[in-house]
Amino acid sequence: MSAELFPPLMFAGLIGILLLGFPVAFSLAALGVACGLVAIALDLFPAGFLSALPLNVFGILSNELLLAIPFFTLMGCILERCGLAEDMLDSMGQLFGPIRGGLGYSVIIVGFILGAITGTVAGQVIAMAMISLPVMMRYGYNMRYATGVLAASGTITQLVPPSLALIVLADQLGRSVGDMYKGAWGPAIIQVLLFALYTFVLSRVRPQDVPSLPKEARTLHGWALWAKCLRGIIPSALLIFAVLGSMGGLPGIDTAVATPTEAGAMGALGAIALAAMQRRLSWALLKSATTATMRMTAMVVFILIGARAFSLVFQGIGGGLWIEHLMSSLPGGQIGFLIVVNIFIFILAFFLDFFEIAFIVLPLLAPVAHKLGIDLVWFGVLIAVNMQTSFMHPPFGFSLFYLRGISDTLFKEGKIERRVQSKDLYLGAIPWVVMQLILVAIVIFVPQTVTAFLDKEVVVDTDKVEINFQSSGGREENASDNDPSRLFRTDPKDDK
Repeated sequence: MSAELFPPLMFAGLIGILLLGFPVAFSLAALGVACGLVAIALDLFPAGFLSALPLNVFGILSNELLLAIPFFTLMGCILERCGLAEDMLDSMGQLFGPIRGGLGYSVIIVGFILGAITGTVAGQVIAMAMISLPVMMRYGYNMRYATGVLAASGTITQLVPPSLALIVLADQLGRSVGDMYKGAWGPAIIQVLLFALYTFVLSRVRPQDVPSLPKEARTLHGWALWAKCLRGIIPSALLIFAVLGSMGGLPGIDTAVATPTEAGAMGALGAIALAAMQRRLSWALLKSATTATMRMTAMVVFILIGARAFSLVFQGIGGGLWIEHLMSSLPGGQIGFLIVVNIFIFILAFFLDFFEIAFIVLPLLAPVAHKLGIDLVWFGVLIAVNMQTSFMHPPFGFSLFYLRGISDTLFKEGKIERRVQSKDLYLGAIPWVVMQLILVAIVIFVPQTVTAFLDKEVVVDTDKVEINFQSSGGREENASDNDPSRLFRTDPKDDK
């Protein structure tokens, strides 16, 4: 077998083995090691090349940035389990209840807030569905709209800082987590506005699909209602702003006070304090949160190790150059590359989740993007926007799976009158996937949606730089007007 054929065959093998349904981490590692042995037999690289694999694994385990993942996960799990979602959805639902689509607006807004707090799509979708789906069905909301808005609002978690997805993307692209957070604010806000605009249009075109709540369902009024809304939002917002501000993740903050790992530790401690303030902190809550954190962290690390085993061999046989030549020769330059990459990732997202795409595909595409002059922070945010669709794709989207499971549970418990049909889940997801793709197009063709929130690069004109120094006689002199050798002369007295 020729060296030119090995990279495309290995890449095809990657797609094939992932479609078999075995655990991704172990499939990647097995494929990488097997291909490495074949490459050694074909004399494509020496046997000693694989000795770098243990060093790569130790490099992953010693990466301090990845410590931010368990800290932010723990923060989200604690806040998710201490009842914040219930309080916010109840208060927001009553606040927006008098208008058509009010429950939809409340789910979108709470989804945005919880996205910044919890950082986990599964917990967010399940929590919001348990509370809002019975209420939406009771008051006559269209089933497809209800399931769609619940699933889509959960995926906002991927984009709203301090998202775990953005931490992983920053690590894979070699960019600052704070810059990645700043760049994500624009698309995250635009996505919320798109979702709200769709709800508004639907309330005008088909008002029967998104009715307002009747008066008897609105039990809170006046200051009591506003006080409940503020009690749920203000403490959480202060915690998130403190965490993001400490690591330079908010627009207008130029420097980081803390590293992402330190900020995550502060966030986890703040979440424990917040749960204690609400008198909902317990050993059961801490055990559940730490168990979920352990599972998430172990999954991420094992996938990363498997991906590193694959990428080491793939790069060793010249796979990186093959990808670079393939992608850089596309017509249309940067735009052509971005369109092809986004279509490719959109298709992969039918079968792979975010972490698998980030660890496997992104390291292959980042060098090409850098060579084409594409800002990698902007590129990372763009990929994050696209990979949100992996949670919404019918029929494999994980948000739809979570929604299917919780809706069946609610039906068995008698909390909803009828079972949610699969066609309602799939057809209900389509408009929201389309809106996410519209956001992808907006980010591509209006890059200022990302770059406007980033710190401006300071450009120094070296031709205008002047060097001034104080002479021994106390007179200020300009170095450009004097003999440069004078900068290195010493006073004769110094020799005595």
